[in-house]
Amino acid sequence: MNAIPTLETIALDLQDHIATVRLNRPDKANAMNLALWHDLRRAFAWVDETPEARVALLEGEGRHFTSGIDLQMMMGLLPQVRNECDGRTRENLRRVILDLQDTLTSLERCRKPVLAAIHGACVGGGIDLICCADMRYCSADASFVIKEIDIGMTADVGTLQRLPKLIGDGMVRELAYTGRKVLADEARAIGLVNRVWDTRDAMQAGVRELAATIAAKSPLSIRGTKEMLTYARDHTVADGLNYVATWNAAMLMSNDLTAAMMAAMSKQTPTFKD
Repeated sequence: MNAIPTLETIALDLQDHIATVRLNRPDKANAMNLALWHDLRRAFAWVDETPEARVALLEGEGRHFTSGIDLQMMMGLLPQVRNECDGRTRENLRRVILDLQDTLTSLERCRKPVLAAIHGACVGGGIDLICCADMRYCSADASFVIKEIDIGMTADVGTLQRLPKLIGDGMVRELAYTGRKVLADEARAIGLVNRVWDTRDAMQAGVRELAATIAAKSPLSIRGTKEMLTYARDHTVADGLNYVATWNAAMLMSNDLTAAMMAAMSKQTPTFKD
């Protein structure tokens, strides 16, 4: 197994094929400083590259999932990008934004499903983050806010691009324009989360059970399913059908297919190679 990296702002763990990626700045409400953005990319690259990790859980340590982007990081951006040439300053800022976008896109690049388990506050950059997960779940104390409008900026690392595919254009516009808070029951009603549990402990147990179910399936088939669903989101039906035909022409005749069919015929539980 690939060695689990030691990260400054994220705790990583792997048990029973389930990788846990835990935001770990509880004293700062898991505010997303620059180290955390980069640690996210390293964490999900590790999950992707580690065969034993078949599925990932994303959660937060402490009272909240995340309070969003660290404002000290925001204040430090201008000195970081400043150049005597105004055009170069703005080019530098664009490159910083693109890099922050890429750190979150690492969840989509990861071939393994990512299940976000959200408790407490999920604010600003936290919305950008959970939009990249495959599925979202929360406890009854969870709340969600697209906060960028209240600090005088346009959300720029994924919420405005991904969230309309999850909850619809009109609702995204309402939340993005007003910055109002969405509580757990409304989040479930609009489709932002799949399910709400009464407590954080119940949510963590329930999401882990779902992850275990996924981890027991054919890893190759799960990876292919994620690839197809992510591709289909941004392409036509015809494009998606063509891609899955090509994918299965290459991947269908696998040991996983044989194992699953043999297990079904003998009414046994199949086992699969990582």
